[in-house]
Amino acid sequence: MAAVAQAESSTKLNTIASGDVVIRANNLTKAFSETVIALENASFTVDKGEFVSLVGPSGCGKSTLLRLIAGLIPKTSGSLQVHGVEVDEPRADTAMMFQRAILLEWRTSVENVLLPSELIGKVTNEDKRRAMDLLDLVGLKDFEFTFPRQLSGGMQQRVALARLLQTGADLLLLDEPFGALDEFTRERMNLELLRIVAQFEATTVFVTHNITEAIFLADKVCVMTPRPGRLAKMIDVPFKRPREISLEVTPEFNELVAEVREVLGGDH
Repeated sequence: MAAVAQAESSTKLNTIASGDVVIRANNLTKAFSETVIALENASFTVDKGEFVSLVGPSGCGKSTLLRLIAGLIPKTSGSLQVHGVEVDEPRADTAMMFQRAILLEWRTSVENVLLPSELIGKVTNEDKRRAMDLLDLVGLKDFEFTFPRQLSGGMQQRVALARLLQTGADLLLLDEPFGALDEFTRERMNLELLRIVAQFEATTVFVTHNITEAIFLADKVCVMTPRPGRLAKMIDVPFKRPREISLEVTPEFNELVAEVREVLGGDH
């Protein structure tokens, strides 16, 4: 995992000085109509291997920003580059995971994980081996041939995470993937996600409403304002990895929680 970037000032949004930038946005704007501006003049960079959390109130443009990075929707104005190339369509090196697992009910776990391989061509024995290995990696050994209806919500999200990794993408975009899970399962999934992202050295952008989750996972927390969505502040998270849940009760952690709350207006 890349080292946490040091901000030149507490309010400067473009915090990366390194040339090894994966995502670069400059005055990025997305308007769905003249009156509905989801994202306005967003400028930021994400370095290789960084984990960035996007946090803010509903309707602030978090998911819109993620979809722009994924190439799923067109921007209205500004610039958005991934690996130095302007984003205007989905990319093979970028993969996205949603709040719901969105598994095909008639397919087993391993068959669901193999979907990305099927979409780009014939499934090879190597693809099948990788899918089985990924299910083992996310803690689903012995559940490879189980159908979604036989899995808990947390287990279904593990299948979805394995499917995300099956793409081989080095840029992972996660849109509140654990938001529907109970608190205990969510904590376990956060720990699993940190372990897996570290192993793959992936660059990750993670959307959440949960301030504690945002800080626990990230190298940087991007705090967004209500619509029109703007990047209010980029906050560096200085804690070393690997991290444990006990970090969340430390004074240093809760100082960051208070800082994020203050930027959001204190009522979140």
